[in-house]
Amino acid sequence: MEEQKTELKLIRMSEIESQEIEWLWYPFIPYGKLTIIQGDPGDGKTTLVLNIAAKLSNGIGIDEAMQISEPINIIYQTAEDGLADTVKPRLEAAGADCEKIAVIDESEKSLSMVDERLEEAIIKTNAQLLILDPIQAYLGGGMDMNRANEARDMTKKLGLLAEKYKCAIVLIGHMNKAAGNKAAYRGMGSIDFFAVARSVLLVGRVEGQANIRAVVQIKNNLAPFGHPKAFELEETGFVWLGDYEISADELLGGLAPKANKLEQAKQLLRELAKTNNAMQSREIFNLADEQGVSKRTLENAKKELKIKAKKINNLWYWELDNIKAK
Repeated sequence: MEEQKTELKLIRMSEIESQEIEWLWYPFIPYGKLTIIQGDPGDGKTTLVLNIAAKLSNGIGIDEAMQISEPINIIYQTAEDGLADTVKPRLEAAGADCEKIAVIDESEKSLSMVDERLEEAIIKTNAQLLILDPIQAYLGGGMDMNRANEARDMTKKLGLLAEKYKCAIVLIGHMNKAAGNKAAYRGMGSIDFFAVARSVLLVGRVEGQANIRAVVQIKNNLAPFGHPKAFELEETGFVWLGDYEISADELLGGLAPKANKLEQAKQLLRELAKTNNAMQSREIFNLADEQGVSKRTLENAKKELKIKAKKINNLWYWELDNIKAK
């Protein structure tokens, strides 16, 4: 039987209207694209995503890079936790507005990545964020996530759905057991999942810090890589720590991060305050650079220590007096 010929259709680049990437969380979660959040079981992936969803449902960002002006609608699909006894209590504990968070009913038929109900739900709820937790639960019967062609087809369709509705789609994935492998290859299933996602975040335990989990971006096709972040799991709940000094290799290899650079920066400023009421910012930056502390980390330390800057004769000085008073 002769194969039916597909009609050639050409699109000239002049016919395409350029668009800027919009971000739910710059540079970690883009609108209209796929993002993967992966890590070992029990390392806090779901906790992170639940707390992000809770804040977004109230129109609040987890940090200043989430510039949210109003509450957003979210579809949160999970196959690993009970809705009534686990998911909702955790959302409530995180302060979520549960009216803004919907779940597709799977009681009659399990959901898959290519299920038409995903599109229907996005249209009906006007959701700006769709979460599938975990990836492997939404493959559909008979699909093999280790086969490149099948994985590519599934993620391509999901990517087109995200683009069509400018919805951020987040896939949560478990890591495999291949310790020492590159982060890209430790994600469950075909590398094509990693290839189609525009952003991939790694969540893991920080060696020597029982309650701290780090978030490191290991792929970003749309912007410069984001600075690693961290959160703490305390008895009272989830605490966002913000910028954290750790690499993907340290996180994957179970290595203790080098001395926390933020603490190192604060200690440097405290030492300088012992002998200086004020110093030129340029001199402080140079001293920090010699210790391997970045300008960004030093600025964060300045902010935490509530150091003020003032301009004298066109030169900026940092006032260190108030550190002594503490």
